[in-house]
Amino acid sequence: MMKQLLTLSLVVFLCSSAAAQENNVSTNIRIDSLIKKWMEDTHTPGLALGILQRGHQAKVKTYGIADVENSVPVTDESVFMVASLSKQFISFAILLLEQEKRLSLEDPAVKYITELPEPLNKITIYQLLNHTSGLVRDPENYHPYDRQGVMEVIKSMYTVPLVAQPGDKWLYSNAGYFILAEIITRVSGNAWDTFITNKLFIPAGMSKTRTGTFSEIIPGRVAGYNYTKQGLINTERWIAVRPSGAFVSTITDMVKWDNFLDTTHILSPERKDLLCKPTKLNNGTPLHYALGWYAEPFLGTPRIHHDGQYPGFRSDYERFPAEGLTLIILSNLDNRPLESLAIKAAGILTPKLTLPPFKIRVTVPEKVVVGDQKIPIDITITDEGKDIVNSLVEMEIWDESGKSVYKQNAEGLNFNATEPKQLHFSWSPQKAGRYTVNIGIYGPRWAFSYAWLTNLVTIKVQ
Repeated sequence: MMKQLLTLSLVVFLCSSAAAQENNVSTNIRIDSLIKKWMEDTHTPGLALGILQRGHQAKVKTYGIADVENSVPVTDESVFMVASLSKQFISFAILLLEQEKRLSLEDPAVKYITELPEPLNKITIYQLLNHTSGLVRDPENYHPYDRQGVMEVIKSMYTVPLVAQPGDKWLYSNAGYFILAEIITRVSGNAWDTFITNKLFIPAGMSKTRTGTFSEIIPGRVAGYNYTKQGLINTERWIAVRPSGAFVSTITDMVKWDNFLDTTHILSPERKDLLCKPTKLNNGTPLHYALGWYAEPFLGTPRIHHDGQYPGFRSDYERFPAEGLTLIILSNLDNRPLESLAIKAAGILTPKLTLPPFKIRVTVPEKVVVGDQKIPIDITITDEGKDIVNSLVEMEIWDESGKSVYKQNAEGLNFNATEPKQLHFSWSPQKAGRYTVNIGIYGPRWAFSYAWLTNLVTIKVQ
């Protein structure tokens, strides 16, 4: 009897293992198909993907071309600009200095850069990290084709008025990360990038990650591109280093960084949590940004993420802590953000993250003539999957050549599963012809697409 039970258990185990392997193969095929279609649709030359599940590397895969002119393929050691993914390295370094009691997040920046004038002397380190400093998005005197010191760029901000009082408003600011880099330099006694390399990259085993400008020779560097009506072109090549997006890395190194985030004890658990804890404005309004990371739920699931853009490059980094899932994507085309691609891949890996399907019905008048003032376009959208909040819907009207002639959108929409939502748009036609109505449904900040449906109805304008 015992022998029979052991035999049965072995059969069940082997069947389960075979089913798991078959499921993994199917998942990999679906992800590969998704990415290849994305690259084809967007004309992306090359892309690198890293997936970690429950702390284990599940997939590192590369696609396409790193250097079109020399037919160099992307490999797991290809060096991409990671753009604003760099911000998390700076925020981690600041928290490390705070843990060592060499600074406080509530300190004004002027405590360490004593020459900062008003109103910059009122901004705290914490406000710089979470983009509530009131600083403009980009330094006015940043010259990407010149070698500039960090302080030279900071000084150019001295006469630029704040957009808002510190802590009153959220405004994404690359400028603030120049100040943070200079604080790291002055507090640590080392150049900010050297401190980050020694304290973070070396312990994490990230041997290919460093600052990078196009004046330096970096083995394995990927070429950056933009796609235009004339086809693929080389993008401009910046000489200056900008701390807000300074680093180059490989997909292998970024996977190592993700493991480092989860396993390192160099930063206390409380401070690691602070990296991803959403912040608030002075009036208590909650934000969906933490310290170098966005922190906002997706379909009710915690989501920590950040994207990046640099001439010729895009990046996206998604962490779903409750699901134990990480996706990192690096590409060498700057036309399209990668969040939508990452979200769709996450849905393949974890059913809980699958995008909800939508049913859309559009009603327009039977007779439309040129000059009609604001003809009604009534839209009924039914979310046939899960509840979603804070969404955007855009109506786009195309002419017969497929050219967009009109757009209108509605923001901050919440959808309850299976419950129809009515939207009322309008349009004033200026020219006779046949037009089609197309509807896009997007996540917060237009970041990713839930659905994009074309040719839902035809409008005949006489």
